[in-house]
Amino acid sequence: MSIQQKATTNAVSDGGALLRALFDAIPGRAAFLDVELRYRYVNREFLASLGATEDCVLGKFVEEVLGPEAGASYRAAMPGLVAGKPQHLRRTIEEDGARRSLEEELKPFAPGGAMQGVVCVAHHVAEPEECETTHAEWLESHKAREAIHSAVVDSALDCIVVIDAQGHVVEFNPAAAATFGYSREEAIGKTVAELIVPPEMRASHDAGLARFRSGGPSSVIGKRVELEAMCANGSRIPIELAITAVGSGPSALFTAHLRDLRPTREAQAQIERQREALYQSEKLAALGSLLAGVAHELNNPLSIVIGQALMLREAAQAHAILDKQFEEFADRGTKIETAANRCARIVKIFLAMARQREAERGRVEIPELVERVLELLSYGLRTAGIEVTKDIPADLPPLLADSDQLHQVLLNLVVNAKQALEAQPAPRRIAIVARAEPSTQKLEILISDNGPGVPDAIRNRIFDPFFTTKPQGVGTGIGLAVSRGLIEAHGGSLILEPQQPGVGAVFVVTLPIEATETAVVATDSAPSQPATRQRRALIVDDEVEIAGLLAEILRRLAFDCEIATSGEQAKQALAEKAVDLILCDIRMPNGDGPALYDWLGVEHPPMTNRIAFVTGDILGPAADRFIVRSGCPVVEKPFAPEEIRQVVDLLCDETGA
Repeated sequence: MSIQQKATTNAVSDGGALLRALFDAIPGRAAFLDVELRYRYVNREFLASLGATEDCVLGKFVEEVLGPEAGASYRAAMPGLVAGKPQHLRRTIEEDGARRSLEEELKPFAPGGAMQGVVCVAHHVAEPEECETTHAEWLESHKAREAIHSAVVDSALDCIVVIDAQGHVVEFNPAAAATFGYSREEAIGKTVAELIVPPEMRASHDAGLARFRSGGPSSVIGKRVELEAMCANGSRIPIELAITAVGSGPSALFTAHLRDLRPTREAQAQIERQREALYQSEKLAALGSLLAGVAHELNNPLSIVIGQALMLREAAQAHAILDKQFEEFADRGTKIETAANRCARIVKIFLAMARQREAERGRVEIPELVERVLELLSYGLRTAGIEVTKDIPADLPPLLADSDQLHQVLLNLVVNAKQALEAQPAPRRIAIVARAEPSTQKLEILISDNGPGVPDAIRNRIFDPFFTTKPQGVGTGIGLAVSRGLIEAHGGSLILEPQQPGVGAVFVVTLPIEATETAVVATDSAPSQPATRQRRALIVDDEVEIAGLLAEILRRLAFDCEIATSGEQAKQALAEKAVDLILCDIRMPNGDGPALYDWLGVEHPPMTNRIAFVTGDILGPAADRFIVRSGCPVVEKPFAPEEIRQVVDLLCDETGA
């Protein structure tokens, strides 16, 4: 080996590790040859192109590896390489069954001044035809990418706005045009600041752009922020903004994804309203359960007051024939009875509103229904200084409807009118007008006020569930929606009439007039005639005063009465002696009314046709189902003696007692 060869070998050996790392990192076919053009190192791509291993290449001349033609080209280039000038060679090779052009760059390796070897890197070069094909493929690929880009941007649900480093808009997708009110043609070329950035934020926006162009940090890029944006009409909308930067400095582009937060915030507000409505519903449900107990506690003493007042009046009137001083007692008894009856009606109205049962349609008299509504609201209307006028003919045809549901609708409409008038100066008026249209078989109820009316902007939304203009805690936004649903379930309609000058809101309830059956109820208040034998009655009630009042009423009807304070006591009394009639409370300790009825069905079946229930709390669905199942007469507390007489006549007529 010559001195020069030894130097080359030593150089390669000393820097072998570094040379290997460098060569493997070079893209293309790289090789290192000594000055005699023997291969000393080749990279992986070189070996892969030949399909050979290092053992087949290293130490061999160019001619042995690449062929005579390549060897001749390399040797012809050596003088130039020795002079320190890189050489470029081009040759044609057979590869993968096709002829390809290969361009090789040869550079001298001379770390100490004298050339110690040659570094060769070869690259594939496309032919003109191949270049044209490649260019066509690139164009097709570019068009495909453009089409995909356009499809993605144009169909994006969010607004996409692209601006350059100076803030000019270069892309404005359809969602952005729909949200902000600018067409794409109007937006392109203008600064984003003048389009959608509110005036008070423009200085901060421009400063941020300038800071980014100069290489400074950005406070919004790569983050999600919520702020306000401006539309073409000057209105402000809440948006969520995310900005991505492509490039830096004066050539940077910024892609902004903007999401209109109005639907999200409206949905959040809707959820809050629904949550509040649910909370109110739960409170009403709890109030309904509480009302059952309260009604029971109120109805029992009210029954006693009404019954005793009525009997006091009757007794005083009987004695007044002989002694005029008893007329005053009769008048006082009448006043007590009237006041107690009013309390009883209010309790019954609350019970009807709180009942959890299916709709039950029956004969409904509109004048009576309106009176019940106004009686319930009389105190609030009077203290608010509201005058209520009625134009309701007494001969209006009755409706076949659910009385409780219609009561709820009219109550809600009057309450809404009252609340609309509370902030108005006097005079404050509510008018209730009812009229029948025989030609259409419709009955209309108009409830109007002289308040501010309903603004045009929200007239088409007032029947939407959970929509309300009332302050927090005053309304839930479900009253009108529920009312319309109840009226439509009756085959009618509930509308708000167009606004008229000088008139507030006018709501019109329209209901169909259907044929109703008139129930024939005995109204003869004369006491039943005593039978030829003494009749016996069993009174079952845990309230001793109520039981005593019922016994006194029945004794006037020629009954011998026995009192039991529970279902178990009633069973013992029936085991000892038969009775002709049973008046029983529904809810009692130690055996309630339904349990006693079921026991009678097994032990004394005929008595199931001689029992009536007197109760003050027909509220829950269980009690309703029992009443429907048994088919027994029911008298609700507080009651009048006349109601007890009618039940006695009904049961005695049916059983022949």
